[in-house]
Amino acid sequence: MHLLYYWRPDNYRRDRSFGFGYHLNQASPALASVAPGESVWAFTRNRIGQYALAAELVVRAVTRNPANYRYGAYRVWGDLERSRYFDIDRAPGVETLIRGLGVAARARVLAQSFQGHAAVRRIGQAEHELLSAFAASLRELERVGIYPEDEFEARLLLGEEAQARRLDEDEQAFSVRTRYLYDTVDRSRARRHVEWLQELYGGQCQICRLNPRDRYGHRLCHGHHIHWLSRGGEDEPWNLVLVCPTHHAAIHADDAAFDFASLTFIFGNGLVEPVVLNSHLRRAA
Repeated sequence: MHLLYYWRPDNYRRDRSFGFGYHLNQASPALASVAPGESVWAFTRNRIGQYALAAELVVRAVTRNPANYRYGAYRVWGDLERSRYFDIDRAPGVETLIRGLGVAARARVLAQSFQGHAAVRRIGQAEHELLSAFAASLRELERVGIYPEDEFEARLLLGEEAQARRLDEDEQAFSVRTRYLYDTVDRSRARRHVEWLQELYGGQCQICRLNPRDRYGHRLCHGHHIHWLSRGGEDEPWNLVLVCPTHHAAIHADDAAFDFASLTFIFGNGLVEPVVLNSHLRRAA
């Protein structure tokens, strides 16, 4: 089973400006029906009001969000290597193709057929192949705006000293990135959150219970944002866990998914590791 999703233009523009997150949060239970390796296709309106194919997220994992999460109960994590975003302003219109699929898109204005839970529709293999064939000639965005989470963490620890221009960035791109990076995080508030976690768990890793403070006399565990700040995550205690440096590096390197229903990290090789110390995370409803 694959999915087709209408990406509201205002949400698309915001996500494109601040960095595509390679994920989709939604209230629709249809998200729970998609499996790893299957695709979520997204379309939106471009600058001239034409419907265009915007993205193919190849599913890495599907998880539940914490109870009462404002962007919906379900989250699809897209594979960073296989997912792709298209240049919607240089693409042919996709409306005729979508209306020809078996998704009951009969409203005079196409977007009106994709509202509420109906914003996400299930499509079969044949329809997926039609979209794949259509996308074969589309121009992909060469520089998708996603920023390393390490930059945000350096910001929390080092402040402005963490700012650095990449060799492949022009001045405008650098300005947009740094404005997003340095205006998003309240450094003093974020540090207070991590200090609170350190006190709550006595400096222990919530996954493996490692306590560096007992062994080395130093607090070495890190505050990790489950939904990364660099991908739109919130700097709130319910989006943070305290983890040892090894687990932190592994989660970043693997882009491990997190499921709030089971309170587990899900790694690409099939390993599932639970949070064994928890006094603050909100489970899925």
